[in-house]
Amino acid sequence: MTGQRKHTVTTKKSPAGNRKQPGQAVRQSGRTGGKRKKRSRKTRASERTFFRSLAGCAVFFGVLFTGLAAYLCIYVSTRSEELFNNSYNSRQSVLAQKNIRGTIYSSDGRILAQTVTDEAGEEVREYPFANVFSHIVGYTARGKTGLEALANFYLVNTSAGASEQAENAAAGRKNPGNNLVTTLDAKLQQAAYDALGVYEGAVVVMEPSTGRILAMVSKPDFDPNRIAEIWEEVTSDKESSVLLNRASQGVYPPGSTFKIITALEYMRENPESWKNYGYQCDGSYTYQDSTIRCFHGNRHGSVGFTRSFAKSCNASFANMGMTLDKERYLATMEELLINQPLPVDIPHSDSRVFLTKDSGGADMIQTVIGQGKTQMTPLHMCMITSAIANDGVLMRPYEMERIERPDGTCVKEFAPTEYGRLLSAREAADLRELMADVVKEGTATRLSGLSYTAAGKTGSAEFNGNKADSHAWFTGFAPVENPQVVVTVIIEGIGSGGDYAVPIARRVFDAWFGV
Repeated sequence: MTGQRKHTVTTKKSPAGNRKQPGQAVRQSGRTGGKRKKRSRKTRASERTFFRSLAGCAVFFGVLFTGLAAYLCIYVSTRSEELFNNSYNSRQSVLAQKNIRGTIYSSDGRILAQTVTDEAGEEVREYPFANVFSHIVGYTARGKTGLEALANFYLVNTSAGASEQAENAAAGRKNPGNNLVTTLDAKLQQAAYDALGVYEGAVVVMEPSTGRILAMVSKPDFDPNRIAEIWEEVTSDKESSVLLNRASQGVYPPGSTFKIITALEYMRENPESWKNYGYQCDGSYTYQDSTIRCFHGNRHGSVGFTRSFAKSCNASFANMGMTLDKERYLATMEELLINQPLPVDIPHSDSRVFLTKDSGGADMIQTVIGQGKTQMTPLHMCMITSAIANDGVLMRPYEMERIERPDGTCVKEFAPTEYGRLLSAREAADLRELMADVVKEGTATRLSGLSYTAAGKTGSAEFNGNKADSHAWFTGFAPVENPQVVVTVIIEGIGSGGDYAVPIARRVFDAWFGV
């Protein structure tokens, strides 16, 4: 028709050439929309994973924080004394302004340390026994050592009631600090101090049934009343060891006292035959290029196990040592706390043996007689002897008996604590018999024929190749039937234990038994 516009509809073919049907584009659009929904689900899954991880981290760090807080609470509650005694803790100086530092007493009521006021009105620490308790009681003028450090938490605090403290504050008075009653016996300490005399060395006295330290002497010593005056002198002298507590910190070759441990191991490895042991001593024992000799070149002749121990025959013990299993021997040493930390509160050194399972025979024959690189403290030797005297059970050594108010009321008591069994009761009994024979017919006969019975082991420990410079050792107990007290003595560079250490031990035993 003229004037009319024609409308035509053009259609696109599908790739296959087919004409698209109405609604096809919509269906295609629907498929495109489905793909977008599928990506959205993946995104949501990733988000859920992320938030779960975030929540897991939050829980982990929450548990970690809670555990850390709990640990800190437990640490503070169980180690409050250690934290208090830290030199960075300002609370000490605060309490020192409010309280008078408490008094330290011996077990028999003697004053070992007290706070007094001098002519200028200043508080000073006074030590009535001067040098006698210098290392074990310690001092406060230049830091704190000994029991002054160990009991610092108690001495600087007060148990005075709130009303009493308020009354003292109103009157401008300080509160009385708590007092310490120690396990130290003043009479025994003085006897040990006097017996050691001018010699350098140490004496340790212990009650085996409880672990109470009854006396602890170390020389050379110092006067704690003058520690501020002599400080520069003793600390600038590199050769001086006057401040060292030799009883707990001094390490020495144990010499023949170590034969106690070797004898125990030989008995353990030969439970049925050790009593039948025999050896012909001609005064020396040689292994390859190494030779050891008996002290003073003594030829002991035919000796059994008991006589080898009583006469301290080096050759015989070297012969025994070559038969021992090194690994078992080392295990026995560890059971006796060698190469192990000691259960002791005061500053101390640990004992060391450098023998290994791969060591050669030359090292072995030196170790079994307490020579070579072996090192022990007098306190550790006293602990081993105490376990033997106490049927094989070691009681933890301790020096603080109780904390008291000024009126004598007990605030805290330190009870004896069993560390554990170091050897069997049978082994302990056998060793006690061996040590009794040392006094009856061996190297410690200066302890025989007394009003009490005693047992022990002597030692003469070489330390520089010169036999005349041997350290003199003795460790033993009394009475044999029911051991009450253990005494360990070392004298530096003096000679044989039988000649020098035994007489000192006897004077301490005499003081204990009132002879």
